[in-house]
Amino acid sequence: MGDLAKQDQSVPKLPIPGERNILITSALPYVNNVPHLGNIIGCVLSADVFARYCRLRGYNTVYISGTDEYGTATETKAMEEKCSPQEICDKYHKIHREVYEWFNISFDQFGRTSTPQQTEVCQQIFKKLLDSDRLAENTIQQLHCDSCKRFLADRFVEGTCPTQGCYYDSARGDQCDKCGKLLNPTELKDPKCKVCKETPWIRETNHLFLELPLLKDRLEEYINRASVEGCWSQNAVQITNAWLKEGLKQRCITRDLKWGVPVPHDGFRDKVFYVWFDAPIGYISITKCYTPDDWEKWWKNPEDVELYQFMGKDNVPFHTVMFPSALLGTGENWTLMKNISVTEYLNYEEGKFSKSRGIGVFGNDAKGTGIPVEVWRYYLLTNRPEVSDTLFTWADLQAKLKSELVGNLGNFINRVLSFVAKPSAKGGYGDTIPDAPHADSDALTLELAEKVGRYVDQYIEAMEKLKLKQGLKIAMSISSEGNAYLQESKFWKLYKEDRHRCSIVIKTSVGLVHLLACLLEPYMPSFSARVLEQLNLPPESIKSLCDVNKAKRPWEIVPDGHKIGEPKTLFTTLNGEEVESLRKKFSGSQADREKHNQ
Repeated sequence: MGDLAKQDQSVPKLPIPGERNILITSALPYVNNVPHLGNIIGCVLSADVFARYCRLRGYNTVYISGTDEYGTATETKAMEEKCSPQEICDKYHKIHREVYEWFNISFDQFGRTSTPQQTEVCQQIFKKLLDSDRLAENTIQQLHCDSCKRFLADRFVEGTCPTQGCYYDSARGDQCDKCGKLLNPTELKDPKCKVCKETPWIRETNHLFLELPLLKDRLEEYINRASVEGCWSQNAVQITNAWLKEGLKQRCITRDLKWGVPVPHDGFRDKVFYVWFDAPIGYISITKCYTPDDWEKWWKNPEDVELYQFMGKDNVPFHTVMFPSALLGTGENWTLMKNISVTEYLNYEEGKFSKSRGIGVFGNDAKGTGIPVEVWRYYLLTNRPEVSDTLFTWADLQAKLKSELVGNLGNFINRVLSFVAKPSAKGGYGDTIPDAPHADSDALTLELAEKVGRYVDQYIEAMEKLKLKQGLKIAMSISSEGNAYLQESKFWKLYKEDRHRCSIVIKTSVGLVHLLACLLEPYMPSFSARVLEQLNLPPESIKSLCDVNKAKRPWEIVPDGHKIGEPKTLFTTLNGEEVESLRKKFSGSQADREKHNQ
């Protein structure tokens, strides 16, 4: 239900005046490596949950993402693998697509930034900034490696972070992964060329800068308005305010590289745009690939379009300060971000997930574990680091699978459908949903319906505010209420003693099963598809979330006389030996594991 195939729609969606038009982006992952689970929950999976929710609500929704392919990260990886940057991009773009397809990510368009459309849009924005006097030429000092005979872009330099109290000895030239501070390569202590490990020297070179101080008033006006109207996550507000408090400075937008969008300006034609300037424009160019003639109806239409952006916390300043400043500086009527959802870090067992060091479980690893995709999605989303760092452990995954998916959700659905499927001669309903008149006069059922109604209202409120973990918890509470309802009603006794009341309980419970399939579809689409199959209902029936009032009368959701399909077990537990085996398999780094398996 909903995957990468969505982008093959023959007719792209366009904004519809008078309706809610939702444009969703997830931060474009670098194409120099395989995404790990921390990347997946921080960006594409979180955005996918919200996109699926919006579609269920009937909003006109487009979800855009793709791979970020230009810059030093790609050039560095190409050197490591002894191939061209284009070959690296082609290789890892394919891997990213396959990983996200397996995770059931429902992009409307999953593209890439190494396209003619990216060059066109990026250069158009640059020229507008140039014409508006928002750019300046400056001579800067930059590290030059005499051994490699080149200026070293940010990611070709590593050294010790200069930040007080940090002093991380593997900080990159553009950012410290430990403290998160953005850096200039010349600020690093004891810098080394990443290619040859020699010490680089400072030389002068000319570059172009975005005049952030000239845009300060307009930017702050935008941030103050959008952060309140859009309910930005608290960490996004804190990171953005810290940037503003420090004071906006000119920001370099060009780099001495070959792999990137060429700078169309005399004196700079041997340079390319810096990735922070180029990459966010990828959202626009990928939309242009999706709808070549009408992309401006999404991106230059703030009156009709709401832009929601999902990312990890290290990407915040690029989306709340840099990108909107570049768009504001053009003087055009761009669709600026309304809502931003930012995650902290998902840590792995006793340390951090790390692409560069190969630590943790990677997207292509997940498939090989044999653990179903819906279990992965569920566990990552229950552990979504919304307000603080969270921890992935195999023992915790095992515990949540057993108690929440098997013991709560799977148990409730299987009890209900198995009872319906049982032949009448053996004390069931022979696959047929019973008639249950006057269900709203049954006190226990009415009490349940009132609780469910409140939960559905809370679920919608949480989802609208991008509190995805809370939305999932609320949906699972409905399953808990369903189990309690079954126990309190003693339906197995009612079948013999009060068949009419038993029918009310069962018909209501079947309605809850369908409601759970609906509420959990954004989180576990493959689970919902299997539940619908067992209910013998078409995928379109899941759209019932558009009718919130119907959810508050669960006995009316599935009609009497309807024949269900075959009930099957939805989840199975992991035993201790399996968990220990997985924990050992994914200990150490990816490189160590590959050596061990050779």
